[in-house]
Amino acid sequence: MVGPLELRAVSKRFSPDGPPAVDRLSLSVAQGEILALLGPSGCGKTTTLRIIAGLETPNSGTVAVRGRIVGGSGHAVPAEERGIGIVFQDYALFPHLTVAENVRFGLQKLRRGARQIRVGEVLDLVGMSGLERRYPHELSGGQQQRVAVARAMAPAPALMLLDEPFSSLDADLRAQMRDEIERILRSTGTTTVFVTHDQEEAFTLADRVGVLHAGRMEQLDTPQQVYHRPATRFVAAFVGAADFLPGTVTSHGIATEVGIFANVDQLEPGESVDVMIRPDDITFVPDDDGPGMIASRHFRGSETLYCILLPSGHRVHSSQPSASAIPIGIRVRATAHVLHVVAFTSRPAAGTPAAGTPASGEPG
Repeated sequence: MVGPLELRAVSKRFSPDGPPAVDRLSLSVAQGEILALLGPSGCGKTTTLRIIAGLETPNSGTVAVRGRIVGGSGHAVPAEERGIGIVFQDYALFPHLTVAENVRFGLQKLRRGARQIRVGEVLDLVGMSGLERRYPHELSGGQQQRVAVARAMAPAPALMLLDEPFSSLDADLRAQMRDEIERILRSTGTTTVFVTHDQEEAFTLADRVGVLHAGRMEQLDTPQQVYHRPATRFVAAFVGAADFLPGTVTSHGIATEVGIFANVDQLEPGESVDVMIRPDDITFVPDDDGPGMIASRHFRGSETLYCILLPSGHRVHSSQPSASAIPIGIRVRATAHVLHVVAFTSRPAAGTPAAGTPASGEPG
């Protein structure tokens, strides 16, 4: 079966001599799937979304919607003819039109009676029934977002694109709207691609997460795999806090300052690696003779994050219950309990190319 979206080796440069904003990006999205494109500012995720929408033209590669090439290889189907619904970061509602008129805007091909019925259906779906005559300035941020979603969904698009959909909302409303948008997308089986720099959003909403860096896809997998089995050092560092401790592969496992880890990838003894350690992997106990020292402590409401200075000068972080209050400067003994051991080849000396690839040989 042909999927709703497929990108093949898509690249985009905004200047001939500049770096690619999108670099040979390939991906496909299944029917009803929600895909998140996650990455820092400037990684190419919004440019990718605009290429899919038809608002940017790729320099090479192709974009196909429902098996039809709409961009690249001499094809340039206009945005309004691609069967794609878009919700922009600022919602882009028409200020001079009412809620109903905004939603009705993309339904010109329907007869008047059918338009009215469809407007009522989607406003009911997003919980905005009864507010048809209000104007955007009379709505809250969350209500404006609902109207933007209703307008995008009204023509029953093959694909929905969301550009940083929750970035303009406060924290409490963001969580509420995230749940609401997921309910709407799941209940309608709408295939969706959304971009975000917020990993919590990506992990909460998406079936799969694609992590972008410098225009390239570093990893595309389930949220669980991206977090627990990052394919590259960049993904490990960007997705969740991570420290990297040097280790040596021995016949008993990977030896580090905080313990020996299982050699799950059967690495060769003697190989030097860096082991990914997350804050929830590290525990510690106060010990006057302990080799570590509490270097800093940060209260975060639901947890307290400690930074432990090890004898080598390396630091690891430990997430503890919020009631924990170990003073800075106290000697401690740190241990690690890593359920998912991920080791990367050690960084080379200065002046040599950086490998940055997993020691396990997973794709980088």
